Amino acid sequence: MPIELPALPFASDALEPHMSARTLDYHHGKHHKAYVDKTNAAIAGTPLDGKPLEEIVRAAKAKGDQGLFNNAAQAWNHTFFWNSLSPEKTGPEGRMKALVDSAFGGLEGFHDAFKAESTGHFGSGWAWLCQDGDGLKIMSTHDADSALVHEGLNPLLTLDVWEHAYYLDYQNARPDFVDIFLTNTINWAFAATNLR
Repeated sequence: MPIELPALPFASDALEPHMSARTLDYHHGKHHKAYVDKTNAAIAGTPLDGKPLEEIVRAAKAKGDQGLFNNAAQAWNHTFFWNSLSPEKTGPEGRMKALVDSAFGGLEGFHDAFKAESTGHFGSGWAWLCQDGDGLKIMSTHDADSALVHEGLNPLLTLDVWEHAYYLDYQNARPDFVDIFLTNTINWAFAATNLR
């Protein structure tokens, strides 16, 4: 069974005005789909054919197969990103809130730290909120690299900071895109479900 392009977890216009349907149509329907298609082409007829995407990403990393890793990890990262977004404006609750408060001194501290990491990241990549042992950690990865394959880290949320994620809506203003994510579209319920 080939890897499938998952449907968006919301309608393509559900994040407007923060993220346009046009952006999502290109980003999901073209960029994400291309990574899925290239992953399927690379694994066809190999022992990885029919394996779960997470397993393919980890195997490609372990084997040093950079071409497969780039496409498979990007396919995984994008699926994780769509789920990190929500049309509902929410905040952390319960255990998630306690962890945010402990690590960052509250939501404002988290916003400041995540924005600094996201906007300070040079070039293409991803910003992550991860569980690290008993606490939380913010980090960024370059290009297709994924928190999924970083030892000891459990990804909770991600933000795509490649230009294609925001250029149609925000041009070169990545800080504005990051602000919108943090204040309007972040999916805290999804982050909470990923806690170990």
